[in-house]
Amino acid sequence: MGRRKFKEIPEEDLQELENFLERSNKEESVLVRTLNVNIKCKTENQKKLINSIKQNEITICSGLPGTGKTFLSCAQALKLLKSKNPAKYKRIVLIKSVTTLKNEEIGFLKGSLEEKMEPYIDSFMDNFRKLIGKSRTSRLRSFGLIEVLPIAFARGRSIDNSIIIIDEAQNISMDNIRTLMTRIGNDSKMIILGDVKQKDIKNKNDSALEVVIDKFKGIDNFGCVELRDPNDVVRNPIIRIIESIFEKLERE
Repeated sequence: MGRRKFKEIPEEDLQELENFLERSNKEESVLVRTLNVNIKCKTENQKKLINSIKQNEITICSGLPGTGKTFLSCAQALKLLKSKNPAKYKRIVLIKSVTTLKNEEIGFLKGSLEEKMEPYIDSFMDNFRKLIGKSRTSRLRSFGLIEVLPIAFARGRSIDNSIIIIDEAQNISMDNIRTLMTRIGNDSKMIILGDVKQKDIKNKNDSALEVVIDKFKGIDNFGCVELRDPNDVVRNPIIRIIESIFEKLERE
């Protein structure tokens, strides 16, 4: 067989591609530089969470519903993305268990992988939309500055220069949390979030969140934070009443 001949790309096409990439890089840079994220912690435990993210490579947090753990983590991730001097953090990677509520399976979902993940990841996006608006959130995703990574495709990845947020960790097994935690690469931070009281995993004993909080507490570069005080609930005060009633039911 003779050698395959490759057609030479015209100079003007190469120049057009170079100009396109340069424009895209400039747009991306301006978008990140103009992100405006202003948040205030409302409780001492919220401050502990933010400080842990700043100070540690891996932060593990369990909190009641409505304590703002995911919202604050998304906000801090945006701040870290913006502080590009040098360009240490280049993207936010979102990982979330796709375990559904007990007896509430929704069956086969049509569409691309991104479309299949959308119902599960939308709670993440709600936080970004509240922080920076719908348009900027969409643009960050289109530039790849916010990336969604299904757990099933995490193995073998080395995630460098990223802020990795793992949500609903109470529904992740020990094997899978080990895989996810060892994906952290150079110049990255990882934030693991969940609520030990809201396990939907089939075998609740497989849940990893309580175990990793217990085993990694007090180790350098790991921060473990719990937002379990009813006063940490900031979304709606009625959640405190709901949680207290269910706590009583669990003890009975």
